[in-house]
Amino acid sequence: MKLQISLSLALVVLVLDIATKRWVESVLFHGQQIPLTGFFNLVLTYNAGAAFSFLSDAAGWQRWFFSAIAAGASALIIYLLRKHAAEKMFCIALTLILGGALGNLWDRITLGHVVDFLDFHIRNYHWPAFNVADSAIFLGAMLLILDSFRRKEPDIEKLNS
Repeated sequence: MKLQISLSLALVVLVLDIATKRWVESVLFHGQQIPLTGFFNLVLTYNAGAAFSFLSDAAGWQRWFFSAIAAGASALIIYLLRKHAAEKMFCIALTLILGGALGNLWDRITLGHVVDFLDFHIRNYHWPAFNVADSAIFLGAMLLILDSFRRKEPDIEKLNS
């Protein structure tokens, strides 16, 4: 997969993430919930931490710590996309992760927190709210796992060198 295509797809994920977050912020106030089904709400929450609000109550250093991790991971992903351009599923997975990482990085840098708004629940148990970027990261991770189970033939030339 060409790097330009991968970066374009990551940009699509980034734009969708930013657009949906800004839309939700324009129609909801912080903490407001709009039930849409018996298992899904729109809700506006802010997460200053990482996944599942990990370290969200820290003194503020976590903003830059998680931003640095996202920036470093993004650089590594771009390197891997170049190096493994022939591995399509691997590249699609990394592209989704890159787009999601950049979406949440954008929020951290510009807002100081990540905007979450998708709230799935069963009765009174609510999964932590998430967003389009988180969804892309999750889907990319699932594709990486699936790709790891695919049988890959060893490269005989590499083994002989």
